[in-house]
Amino acid sequence: MTDETQEQGWATAKTLAEALPYIQIYDRETVVIKYGGHAMGEEQVAKLFAADTVMLKMLGVHPVVVHGGGPQISAMLEKAGVKSTFIDGLRVTDEATMEVAEMVLSGAINKEIANWITRAGAEADVRGVGLSGKDAGLITVEKVTRTTKDPNSEVERMVDLGFVGDPKRVDPKLIEALIYAEEDYIPVIAPIGVSETGETYNINADTVAGALAGALNAKRMLLLTDVAGVLDANGALMRQMSVAQARAAIDDGVATGGMIPKLETAIAAVQAGVEAVVIMDGRRPHALLVELFTEHGAGTLICE
Repeated sequence: MTDETQEQGWATAKTLAEALPYIQIYDRETVVIKYGGHAMGEEQVAKLFAADTVMLKMLGVHPVVVHGGGPQISAMLEKAGVKSTFIDGLRVTDEATMEVAEMVLSGAINKEIANWITRAGAEADVRGVGLSGKDAGLITVEKVTRTTKDPNSEVERMVDLGFVGDPKRVDPKLIEALIYAEEDYIPVIAPIGVSETGETYNINADTVAGALAGALNAKRMLLLTDVAGVLDANGALMRQMSVAQARAAIDDGVATGGMIPKLETAIAAVQAGVEAVVIMDGRRPHALLVELFTEHGAGTLICE
């Protein structure tokens, strides 16, 4: 063993010792992780994410993963010759788009993430379990209604987003059975739900994560995406925001596009009892560990 290798060992031990207070804070607490953005398209980063999720479980945390898949759905729709339309960051979903979305989300992406977790946790027998909101009545949805301003007249008008829903009711029994089981399971949930009349709806993955975090009384919700966090009007990262500041960012137009539903989700989750929500860059290796187990964390933290 070289002196350099030995010093690396001491440095690792020091890092672990410094993490102990934070490990204790999250011991047996539920952390809902929304995994999405372009970070999902990078296989090596995705495998590191799976390994970090397994580490959380081994350290006594109860991780619950909710994934998106917007870029993958767009790519599949493009192959099929279907054009995507977005309003305030939400995809307009007709019947054909819904079929593709469910195939991509509940099929390819969901099972791939669950499998990566199972493989990463093979030695300790930690297993990813792929689900959607359609399983065991997990998420009952109602059709989303939205208004938008006409850019010419400034008049508010109703817009029809098609098969896009918001969670109306969340039944967390299945998820709780998995996270509190004697075996080490990590639920992986696709953002698909069912209406009272049995129709399948696409749901914004951030919204699903927020609804689940509230229903599970999670200590933290982490929104892993492909941006560093919430930026102010000058483009600088905001390390922490109150709910009031988050609302102001939306009202003042500082937050635009896909950041609007993220902040709306964060506000709703905090009001539902989640201690704090963090919007952070999921492309950076070990982002989960940096946020939960170091003093400075990562991204933008939103709390009451």
